[in-house]
Amino acid sequence: MSSVYVLTTHAVIVEEHCSFTLPSLCHASGARTEQVRALVGEGVLHPTGLGPTDWQFAGDALARTRRALRLARDLELGMAGVALVLDLLVEIDDLRIQLQAHARTPVRTH
Repeated sequence: MSSVYVLTTHAVIVEEHCSFTLPSLCHASGARTEQVRALVGEGVLHPTGLGPTDWQFAGDALARTRRALRLARDLELGMAGVALVLDLLVEIDDLRIQLQAHARTPVRTH
């Protein structure tokens, strides 16, 4: 018989000027310290500070961390794979923006 786990989350509104320490980011995102350190190592997160005890993460790190954890879980990826997927998703978004801008450009006829 299989077990069913129900995960409940609470919506958190984070202002851009808000910042997180490593423990507060882990608490808010549900990540383990090792996971956040790995995301920093892969360049997914960019804290300020000299090291983990001094790290400060910008407000957008919460959404990025949650997204990275979902990708890791859903696609069964390591953090290097998560970093690659996130880079590809950004590139896809950039290409969509370029296509939309191109589609709005009027065509000149001579």
